[in-house]
Amino acid sequence: MSDEEKRTSPQEEPTGVIRWEGPKSRQWPQVLRVPEPGAEPETEPAPTAETAADLPDMEEATIPLSGDLPEDFLEESAPEGTQEEAVPEPAAEEGQNVQPPAGTEHRAAPAKKNGKKPKKTRNRRKTAEPELDPWEEERNYRPIRARRDGRIGCLGGLMYAVFVISASIVLAVFAWMAASDVLALNKTANTVEVTLPTRIFSDKQIDVKDEDGNVTGQRTVTAADMNAVAGILKDYGLINYKWLFTLYSSFSNAELQLDPGTYELTTNLDYRALVKKMQAGADSQLQTLVMFPEGYNMDQTFARLEEFGVCSAEALYEAAASAEFSYAFLEGAEPGDPYRLEGFLFPDTYYFYQGMQASSAINKFLSNMHYHVTDEMWQRTNAMNLTFHQAVTVASLIEREAADDSERALIASVIYNRLNAGMNLSIDSTVLYALRNTEITRLTAELIESTDSPYNTYLNIGLPPGPICNPGMSSIEAALNPAESRYLYYALDTETGTHRFFTNAEEHLAFVETQDYG
Repeated sequence: MSDEEKRTSPQEEPTGVIRWEGPKSRQWPQVLRVPEPGAEPETEPAPTAETAADLPDMEEATIPLSGDLPEDFLEESAPEGTQEEAVPEPAAEEGQNVQPPAGTEHRAAPAKKNGKKPKKTRNRRKTAEPELDPWEEERNYRPIRARRDGRIGCLGGLMYAVFVISASIVLAVFAWMAASDVLALNKTANTVEVTLPTRIFSDKQIDVKDEDGNVTGQRTVTAADMNAVAGILKDYGLINYKWLFTLYSSFSNAELQLDPGTYELTTNLDYRALVKKMQAGADSQLQTLVMFPEGYNMDQTFARLEEFGVCSAEALYEAAASAEFSYAFLEGAEPGDPYRLEGFLFPDTYYFYQGMQASSAINKFLSNMHYHVTDEMWQRTNAMNLTFHQAVTVASLIEREAADDSERALIASVIYNRLNAGMNLSIDSTVLYALRNTEITRLTAELIESTDSPYNTYLNIGLPPGPICNPGMSSIEAALNPAESRYLYYALDTETGTHRFFTNAEEHLAFVETQDYG
């Protein structure tokens, strides 16, 4: 194959050709041809006049055909990311089809001079002014500002650390203050009297559950208003934070544990101890000493309990009507009527807790009555063919009529004598009880005739339906042990303040005419 065919063949690489591609940014490969042994070096055709005029002046650079490329050649290669304008190829002679190998650009070489081998040269564009590399920006000679990243980072880290430490300190102080209040730490011991009034308590329906946790019904309980309780405790200096005590109460179910009343508490009690100390029967609950004289009826007794702050009269009447009390002397007294307990609220001096439960207050009277009733009294009642309820009814009449203990047995004999004779008892106190008017102290004929009540012993024969007051033990003993007499009448002697007894109506009326009863 001739040299010309070798040059024009686009499919085959010449034998002995070393392909070297410069930096990728050049976009045109460099082809170095090494001649075969014994062959003439191949030269590139000289550029034509038309193409030569377009080419810039080139510097000559000798490129060795073997060995390593010079270091300065690599340094002068165009940087990555740039592309020089392609050098136009010399025109081929007529009839000559010159095509460089695929992927290469063919560069024309100068012709031989004087038969000498021309030097390999590398084309380099000359410009009037040196051009800056495309990636290189024009240098800014202004002062360079120092970066603030490091300084801001240090300051931000310092601020974050200060924030974390401050928040930790605040939380620690808050936790310590809360714990000090809950546990009553560092408090000066001081004793105060605190009253939980009944007005801050109300009824609440709660579920009743069995052992498996199933709801079987509901029951009514008394619940305290914990906001009001917390306010009272804070006013007395027992707690510092109302919201904290209210929060504790919601978890401990304290609203169902507190009871109305007056309590003696100390400032060194923690939350749990405060709740325990404000319950009925606690050793801190103050007791009120209340005396009830013989002859007080139920209305007077309940009014006195309310006066001393034990509990409200309304609650007492409700408990008297509906509460169940298991005492033998109440046999036959069916629930529904509060006056079923009249006569059995034994008069005495009692200690009551302020704000205590109404049924508990009533039970104090009944329990004391039960303590005073002996077996001998039961036997005596049966011997007289009376029920215990009837015996107490007679005792209540004696209590209201007798001026002193010496005449109780005689008044009892008059009552039994008239009952046995079928006479009306005609006792003023029974009519006054029927009227329930404490302002009326004297009866008139018109008032007696107008009072239509089974308690009006002027109009009805026999004992009234029940006791008219709560008799003392002296009157009960007199009712069970009346004096032996034939007296059927008695009248008050205004001069001595005692009663005179008569066996007939004439003597009785004659004495009454001598007295001024007003």
